[in-house]
Amino acid sequence: MKLFLLSNDSDTLTGLRLAGIDGCLITDEASLDKAMENLSARQDVAVILVTRSLSALYPAQIDEMKRDAKTLVSEIPDMANPSVDTDAITRYIAAAVGTAV
Repeated sequence: MKLFLLSNDSDTLTGLRLAGIDGCLITDEASLDKAMENLSARQDVAVILVTRSLSALYPAQIDEMKRDAKTLVSEIPDMANPSVDTDAITRYIAAAVGTAV
């Protein structure tokens, strides 16, 4: 199972691609809707990572994706909203999955 990133920040997208996580750059509401539609049809994606700044731009769509998705949707820090904590992503995923870190 794979991780997939939805981001409106090309630096975050590039960084996670270098780490082996595929994703797409969201430039407007139409591209977000298309990405959500494509992700709902995919069976190989287990976790959808959404950057905080994208979530702040489109809160209704991201909340809908969290409710309706068959996969885990988790918000992560990005270049516009960095986290001071270096283990933040690990804790986000662990909290969402229900395991202790």
